[in-house]
Amino acid sequence: MDKKDYNENEHLENDGTTEEHSASANEVEGPLAEETSPVIEEVNPSAPPAAAEIEQSVPVMSKVGETPAVVPAAPKSNKGWMIASIILAAALVIVLIKPPFQKADGETAVATVNGTDITKDQLYAKLVEAGGENTLQSMITTALVDQEAKKANVSAVTDEDINAEIEELKTQFGGEAALNSALEQSGMTLDDLKKQMPIQVQMRKILEQQVKVTDEEIKTYYDANKASYDIAETQVRASHILVKTQAEADTILKQLKDGADFAALAKEKSADTGSKDNGGDLNFFKRGEMVPEFSDAAFKMKVGETSGAVKSQYGFHIIKVTDRKEPKTSTLEEKKEEVRKTLITQKISEMSSTWLEEIKAKAKITNTLTDAKDDAGAATDAPAASEAPAAE
Repeated sequence: MDKKDYNENEHLENDGTTEEHSASANEVEGPLAEETSPVIEEVNPSAPPAAAEIEQSVPVMSKVGETPAVVPAAPKSNKGWMIASIILAAALVIVLIKPPFQKADGETAVATVNGTDITKDQLYAKLVEAGGENTLQSMITTALVDQEAKKANVSAVTDEDINAEIEELKTQFGGEAALNSALEQSGMTLDDLKKQMPIQVQMRKILEQQVKVTDEEIKTYYDANKASYDIAETQVRASHILVKTQAEADTILKQLKDGADFAALAKEKSADTGSKDNGGDLNFFKRGEMVPEFSDAAFKMKVGETSGAVKSQYGFHIIKVTDRKEPKTSTLEEKKEEVRKTLITQKISEMSSTWLEEIKAKAKITNTLTDAKDDAGAATDAPAASEAPAAE
């Protein structure tokens, strides 16, 4: 929503997606073609889409007019290590699963086309070509991390562990909508990520045992980022459903009165593309970050209340206030554990890539897909035994 001036760049960084970001089930491109370990430095959207695409995806409600407060979290690179499983999930995981064939013969037909056989070996070769090396590397990494977890006697990964990691990711990315956008760029959903999180949780548990954070480090970090922990003015968190007409708003209000779920209705009916997929949630905002009609209504409401139809230049809003923050100056004692967690995450991020390389270097790994290529390359590059030295 244009609250004075719409910051398109902010939207494109957080919510914008284009066709070129979508991962194909039949192609492995970009970072998937290059990265083999489950460590991603950052998820970066590419160049802005065409004007027509921007117009279709612009969120109606969007905070503008000021630079967001610095979030007291790890640098952007920390986001990457925490979603390492994106690569693990996006690779073609079916590539190296042993086919359930009764015969060992690679000429066994897996399909026929007008009497012409497509053999198991042909299928396997195509699957390997499509993404086999990356998938095998990911499986090797998963096996290594699992072995290291057993050596370190870390506890088994639970649903609570995975949910906590997801919540931490949401915080790092600035909300669920921003995380979903980053996942979408990698061809994933939040559910896909959850299925791939166990290795990520294992890595955190292993490396946490090696991380130490001192009180002096906590104080230094807090002093440098104190402004981001303080609340300078009242903030409200609200969700909304935006529709074009009063009649549509009245219908939705009746549904809500009859017990309908606000978030479900927002996903189904809201015209605000920037918040509808997140159940209409706009996160926290200050009074001046929304158009006057919207802010006036939201800041007068109590937490848990739902407004009637609020008219603005964008249509009719139904607003639900979900939280509120009053001005407050933080203290080190209040924020000590929060800062400690932030510093632990930073240190794990810094250690993770090196640690993976170290355990790979120490491990005895046989990889028939890459070893065969290396052997062939070495044979090609080696000079013939009878080759005479070049004349000077």
